[in-house]
Amino acid sequence: MKKRKFGLTMSLILAAGTILGACGGGDTEEAEKEGTTGEKTDQEFSVAMVTDVGGIDDKSFNQSAWKGIKEFGEANNLAEGDGYTYLQSQSDADYTTNLNSLARKNYNLIFGVGFMMEESINEIAGQQKDYNFSIIDGAVDQPNVASILFKEQEASFLAGIAAGLTTESNKVGFIGGVTGAVIERFEAGFIAGVEAVNPDAEVEVQYAEAFDKAEMGQSIASKMYSSGVDVIFHAAGGTGNGLFKEARDLKQKNPDRNVWAIGVDSDQAAEGVVEIDGEEQNIIITSALKRVDVAVKDISEKAKAGEFPGGETSVYTLADDGVGLAPINDAVPAKADIEAKVAEFTEKIKNGDLEIPGTLDELKTFSLE
Repeated sequence: MKKRKFGLTMSLILAAGTILGACGGGDTEEAEKEGTTGEKTDQEFSVAMVTDVGGIDDKSFNQSAWKGIKEFGEANNLAEGDGYTYLQSQSDADYTTNLNSLARKNYNLIFGVGFMMEESINEIAGQQKDYNFSIIDGAVDQPNVASILFKEQEASFLAGIAAGLTTESNKVGFIGGVTGAVIERFEAGFIAGVEAVNPDAEVEVQYAEAFDKAEMGQSIASKMYSSGVDVIFHAAGGTGNGLFKEARDLKQKNPDRNVWAIGVDSDQAAEGVVEIDGEEQNIIITSALKRVDVAVKDISEKAKAGEFPGGETSVYTLADDGVGLAPINDAVPAKADIEAKVAEFTEKIKNGDLEIPGTLDELKTFSLE
C-alpha cells in the first residue's frame, strides 16, 4: 500500500480543527494524559501507540514498544505529545476507543501492542482508511495494517540453555501469561533449549491467564520454588514482576539458597537486585530479548519514507537481531558454559542449520540432528 500524502490543503486543516474542537479537543485532563503539547503541523510525520492492559511501565513488552517510539521520535526531531505519544488501556474495552481517538487526532501511524488487539485494529483500520496501523504480535489482513511477528522461540531456546545449565535440582519452571500462539512459541522454545543441554531436567509449566497480575505471578512462583524448582522463566508481561519479587524475597530470607529467575522481552536484570548484608546480589540469570523497539522503529522509518508495508507481515528473528539473549549474570556458576553453548547454538540458528520449534506439536518431533 502506498503511504497517504501528508500535505493537506489549508481548507482541510481548518475543517479538521473545527471538527476536533467540536469533539472536545479542549479537554485539558485528556491532553495532559497523552502528553499533548500543541497542534501538529501537516508536514510532520507522527506516530503513536496503544498499550495493552500491562501498561506503559510493565518493564517488558509495552515498555519496549514505547522505547522504540521514543527513540524514533527523538531521532527525527519530533516533539513528544504532538509528534509521538501513547494511550494506556486499563482494560480490553479501551482498545477500540483508544485506537480511534489517535486516528481522529491525525497520527499517521498507530501501533496496537499485543495480539489481544487484533479485533480492534481490524475494526478501526477498516473505518479509518486514511491512516496506517500496525499490530504487534498479531496478523490483520487490511491494506493499511502492517503485521509484526517475532520468532520468540529462538530467544527462549537460548534462555532454556541458560536454565538447563544453571539448575541444580533439575527442576525448571515456566510461567506463561495468556494462552495463545505467541506465548506457546516462548514455551516450546524454552523447553527445547532446556532439553538440548540437560535432558534430565523437568520443566513445570503454568499459565496465569493474565499479563497484569503480579500477585498471581508471585503465587505461581512461590508454589514452584516450594516444589523444588530453582530456575523460573516467565513470558507473562507485568505478571512476571511477581516472579521477581518472590525470588528476591526468598533470596533475602536465605542467601545461600539457589533461587534464579529469567526475564523476558527487555533486559530485566534491574528487577533482580536484592541487598544482602550491605552487598547487592541479583537473582536474574539473563532475559530472553524480544526487540519490540527494533520492530517499531523499523516500521516507523518505512512509513515515514513512504514505504509502509501495509498488508504484509514482518517476522523478526535472531538473524536480524529481532530477538536475542541479554548478558549472563556474572554470579551464575555456569556462566562460561552457558555463553559457550549460547554462541554455538546462535550460530546454528542464524545459519539455518537448526529450526527451533514454535509450537508444542513441533516440540514433540524436535531434534538437534
